[in-house]
Amino acid sequence: MRRLPLRLRLTLAFSVVMALLLGLTGLVVYRIVRSDLNNAIDRSLKSRAAQLAASPVPRGEGDDFSQVLARDGRVLATSPQVRGQVLLSGDALRSAASGPVLVEHPAVPALEGPLRLRAVPAPGARIAVAGTALGERTDSLRTLALALAGGGAVALLLASLAGYAVASGALRPVEAMRRRAAAISADSPGSRLPVPDSSDEIARLGETLNDMLARLEAAFERERAFTADASHELRTPLTILKAELELALRDGRSPDELRAALESAAEETDRLVRLAEDLLAIARLEDGRLPLRIERLDAGELAAATAARFGLHATVSAGIAVDGDRDRLEQALSNLVDNALRHGGGDVVVEALERDGVVRLDVRDSGPGFPPGFIPKAFDRFSRGDRSRGGAGLGLAIVAAVAESHGGVARAANLPGGGADVWIELSPSGTKPAVPPRSRPSRPAPSPARSRAGST
Repeated sequence: MRRLPLRLRLTLAFSVVMALLLGLTGLVVYRIVRSDLNNAIDRSLKSRAAQLAASPVPRGEGDDFSQVLARDGRVLATSPQVRGQVLLSGDALRSAASGPVLVEHPAVPALEGPLRLRAVPAPGARIAVAGTALGERTDSLRTLALALAGGGAVALLLASLAGYAVASGALRPVEAMRRRAAAISADSPGSRLPVPDSSDEIARLGETLNDMLARLEAAFERERAFTADASHELRTPLTILKAELELALRDGRSPDELRAALESAAEETDRLVRLAEDLLAIARLEDGRLPLRIERLDAGELAAATAARFGLHATVSAGIAVDGDRDRLEQALSNLVDNALRHGGGDVVVEALERDGVVRLDVRDSGPGFPPGFIPKAFDRFSRGDRSRGGAGLGLAIVAAVAESHGGVARAANLPGGGADVWIELSPSGTKPAVPPRSRPSRPAPSPARSRAGST
């Protein structure tokens, strides 16, 4: 069964609550009026019964009547409306002989409605009974009940209509946002939900959803650019690899030509492997952070081991400890060293030091440095200072991701005397482990040409 629209459900809930309130209010008013009428009747009966006891002469007018009884129940005197009726008998008669008694009596032919009696003892072993018919009171209460019911129904109808109008007005901005959201697609960038000119919850909801759309749009654009750039980067080595293989398959190729073609194909395969590893590292980013396996590391030993893999010497300070993922930090340092060897020049220096409570892993070269205006985007994905030098432009992006995942930062600068300086700044305390440390198998040191590092 299909559920009712929200505005109808709200109106229905409002109507039910309103009906309960109106019913409760009507019941309270009815009981108060009935109590007031009964109290007024009882006061009148008390006064009349006292007068009748002092002067036992029954009087009757309209719905009011009186009667004088003997202690044994005989009627000594009566008003015309109840002539021939014995109004008091049994336990009520015996109780009235000793004190005032207030009782109800069934209707009699001459009067409309049931009777209300007050009996009090009177001098001379008599009992004075004053009473009145309750027909007028009953009619008044019936009229009041009909008025409350009719007025309550009208009030409930008007309140329900007002509630429906209020609910519709309150939900109109939501419906407008829903229609706009249904029309938004990837083909309509920049589209946003309409936000009402108010400061209520619906306006804040619209602003929050628009912020979410902006974030999703930015993420979509980044992923689309990433996919396009990755496709472009993969196309070149695949095209070269295919050309080399086709060249090797041609008839009449000499062994040297075949060897050269296969070596070129192997180089392009290595390039594809490095690019695939870099893309995989970038794809593993989770909310801007790589998954880490944290352990206590000696930063100097880490820098020295990485430099040794490239046949370099590291300048380190002893006793520099840092919490980090060894594999990731080695990958970042290897990327920096490989980038300096490929695109820098002169001597490449690897350094680990602690300064002002910050551990710094530094790689410097003596080459021409970064091109003008390139440093602000040096750590962007697929960013390359000189496309003619090759590389996918992921090396420094991975360095930045590793640094940020460790709660640190990656920076770059040109040296005053020439050359580039790229470094990672880490806190000695590091970050909390994402997963328990694991043992790492030993591995041979790769050559610079075959390192797993990417390039700028």
